[in-house]
Amino acid sequence: MFEIARQAVRAGEQKVINIPLMRMFTHNQLSLPIKVVSGKHTGPVLFVSGAIHGDEVNGVETIRRLLKDPILSKLRGVLVAAPVVNVHGLLNRSRYLPDRRDLNRSFPGSEQGSLAARVAHLFLDQVVSKCDYGIDLHSGSDHRENLSHVRAKLDDPLTRQLAEAFGTPVILDAIQPDGSLRAALVEQKKPIIVFEGGESLRLDEIVVRSSLKGIISVMREVGMLPALKRKREPAKPFVARSSLWARSPESGLFRSHTKLGSRVKKGEHLGAVSDPFGESEVEVVAPVGGIIIGRSTLPLINEGEALFHIAKFEKPSKVEKSLETYHLRLTPDDNDLDLPIV
Repeated sequence: MFEIARQAVRAGEQKVINIPLMRMFTHNQLSLPIKVVSGKHTGPVLFVSGAIHGDEVNGVETIRRLLKDPILSKLRGVLVAAPVVNVHGLLNRSRYLPDRRDLNRSFPGSEQGSLAARVAHLFLDQVVSKCDYGIDLHSGSDHRENLSHVRAKLDDPLTRQLAEAFGTPVILDAIQPDGSLRAALVEQKKPIIVFEGGESLRLDEIVVRSSLKGIISVMREVGMLPALKRKREPAKPFVARSSLWARSPESGLFRSHTKLGSRVKKGEHLGAVSDPFGESEVEVVAPVGGIIIGRSTLPLINEGEALFHIAKFEKPSKVEKSLETYHLRLTPDDNDLDLPIV
């Protein structure tokens, strides 16, 4: 018997639980939905969360496919799926809650605080506190797209184990932002990794496949799913210890010359910013060498805006090659038996 959000779930049972959030203007009750899948045998408890930012829909689709995958019939332990944490934001197609606060800067929250603080407190208290591990799914914000990669603080051995098991070629060893779900769990000494990929309000098939494959790999690693009979030796991920944004030198129309996953050298031209008359054009230059893990998709840019996120590696050429192989294996016509396709 597993208890969560004041409800019991028996071994071998699946249950959708609607956790009351608040009443809307119409008097209707708004709820935070989770689905609990309890295996027939004991094992770890893992939560997977999506749409903490309400406009990040790739995580919602990933969790939908995970819950449909027949491999869960072999589950040991408990999977807690929270595809839409920021219900208000998803309804409004917005990153934020109605109070304009960022839910992922509001943890651990407060029962008597702002709307964001109350949602954060409820999710942490009634869902996350019942789990041993966490995987939080995110996408780029503010008209930016991210390369599929994992973010985690790797000084914890178990967190590092989860990050490497996820299987993305790139891991960013990043300090958790204040007020984030990751920061709250690090404070509790509970392992959590964050997956980043794609952009807001856009479904990206490669990103969804990457995150789905990664979640299942982590579940195999911690003993929630059986190991592969023909286990392929995983490629060792590359860890970036730091990253830097290349910013726009002028305001104007932005044109990018550089794709996600590309290797760049310090001083290399990444794009250009021009005025509407074409009388002036300024090149955007890489401040450091490394791999592009994020970039702006908005053509209208103000001076100083972040355009390219560059992660620094000791051997960026090897990282670029590994990324090319990884993305080829995730294409829709891939026949990899370890890649669940729903």
